[in-house]
Amino acid sequence: MLIIDKPAGLPCHAGPKGGPNLEALFDGLRYGLPKPPSLAHRLDRDTSGCLVLGRHRKALAKLGRLFSGGGIDKTYWAIVEGGPAEESGQIDKPLSKLNKKSGWKMVVDPEGQPSQTDFRVLGRSEGPNGGVTWLELKPLTGRTHQLRIHCSSMGWPILGDPVYGPVAGETGGVPLHLHARAISVPLYPNREAIAVTAEPPAHMRAALAACGYSG
Repeated sequence: MLIIDKPAGLPCHAGPKGGPNLEALFDGLRYGLPKPPSLAHRLDRDTSGCLVLGRHRKALAKLGRLFSGGGIDKTYWAIVEGGPAEESGQIDKPLSKLNKKSGWKMVVDPEGQPSQTDFRVLGRSEGPNGGVTWLELKPLTGRTHQLRIHCSSMGWPILGDPVYGPVAGETGGVPLHLHARAISVPLYPNREAIAVTAEPPAHMRAALAACGYSG
C-alpha cells in the first residue's frame, strides 16, 4: 500500500480528451515491483490530500473490501460558506445521480442511496454574508460528491464549489476548499491501523488561518 498527497486540480484518471492525470505518474511509484500501483479509491479532481494506492492485486482486493465495508476512517477538512449553528452533528440524506443534457450531478433523493456524514466545527471567521466555517467532515458512506452535496443541501456549500455552490458554474476564481486531511487503514490484523495526515494546500491556508488554524 502507498498513501500519497494528491494535489488539487489534477484528476485521478485521464478524461475523454486525455490530458494530465495522476495515473500517468504511477510508473514512477513501482519501487521494485513489475507493475505500477493502482487506485484503491478516488478523490475529485479539485480535492487534495490523502489518496490510497494498492501495489498489487492482492492488496487492491483487501483495500477494496475495507473501503466498501466502512473499515477505513477518512477525515476531510472543508471551508464552507456560512456554517452550521451547532458545533457538531450528522447529515443523513440519501443521494442519487441526476443525469441531464448539460451533465450529471448528485441530488438529495428520498429514494436514493443512504448517505451519512458526521461534521464538527473546528473554527469560524466572521465576515460579510455570514462569514465562513472550518469543518471536519467524516463520511460514513462513500457516495460520489457526498461531502459537497451534503454541505450544499444544509445551506453551507463548500467554498469554491462550481457544481454545488450558490451559483452553479461560478466560483469567482476561488478553488474548491476541500482537503482529505487524514486516513486510517487497518491493513494488518493485530496491529494498529496505519494513520496518515496531509498538510492543507496553499489555496486553503488563508481561510484556515482566518478560522484559527495555526499549522
